[in-house]
Amino acid sequence: MAKELVFGHQNPDTDAIAAAIAYAYLMKQKGYDTEAVALGEPNDETRYALNYFHHDAPRVVKTVANEVDKVMLVDHNEPQQSAPDIAKVTVTHVIDHHRIHDFNTAQPLYYHAEPVGCVSTIVYAEYQQAEVAIPKDIAGLMASAIISDTLLLKSPTTTDKDRHALAALAELAGVDPEQYGLAMLKAGTNIADKPAANLIDEDAKSFTMNGQNIRIAQVNTVDLADVKPRIPEFKDAMATEAKKDAYDLFVVMVTNILNSDTLAIVVGNDAAKATFAKAFKTTLTDDTAALPGVVSRKKQVVPPLTEAFGG
Repeated sequence: MAKELVFGHQNPDTDAIAAAIAYAYLMKQKGYDTEAVALGEPNDETRYALNYFHHDAPRVVKTVANEVDKVMLVDHNEPQQSAPDIAKVTVTHVIDHHRIHDFNTAQPLYYHAEPVGCVSTIVYAEYQQAEVAIPKDIAGLMASAIISDTLLLKSPTTTDKDRHALAALAELAGVDPEQYGLAMLKAGTNIADKPAANLIDEDAKSFTMNGQNIRIAQVNTVDLADVKPRIPEFKDAMATEAKKDAYDLFVVMVTNILNSDTLAIVVGNDAAKATFAKAFKTTLTDDTAALPGVVSRKKQVVPPLTEAFGG
């Protein structure tokens, strides 16, 4: 059987990397020749989890068609979020929890998508169905992914399936999800020494909405006051990237993981910014808007923007 690469989206978060590792291991037990790789370096939060559970980071690749003919995708399906040469390979499996957009294949494939808080929750179900034991380190990474994606089960994306999976995985990994989870989340909020240009690219995804190119990034913090003096720096970095990559709208969600509030920094053309304001029934002040209770890009930001832009 020919080798297949397993990977998550560009600018990978903890779920993208953990799910790739976990799914590659599962499929190897099923007889596939798989390798988990990443479309970018792990962020600080993910490195904390990898180090804690003594697991090497996946190899970073820029392209995939030069290595394999077939791939498996986790935590994404939209081509603009995937490997730049994704159209040159055959996608055989997708495990995802996002909207399906601009995705098509020439051949049938295995596709498992559910509206849950974390794709590692779906991977956990795949292990249960296959009756494959989850190694302790991989269980820890999957638990880390659920903690990350659901902000310790506080996100509105959280489901009973996420709660059940986290409890089971944390037990397998030998960690207290609350104690370990808060330490891991805080590890990802150390932004003081990082340039804004780096921060806006660490956890960012691109979307197409009715012909408009939209970029949405998320930066976690434990105190919005740490970010507010740097807003001009963020706006300059966002404007530079928007011009370079032709984004009509660039939104950075600065999310306080302790009280589940977000400050949105918005850069783009006037029409796109007006559409953002309309989507969230708010007014932009110096290109910023407070979004109380908003923590999920997938459930609370992408859907209203998609509707406001008309698809």
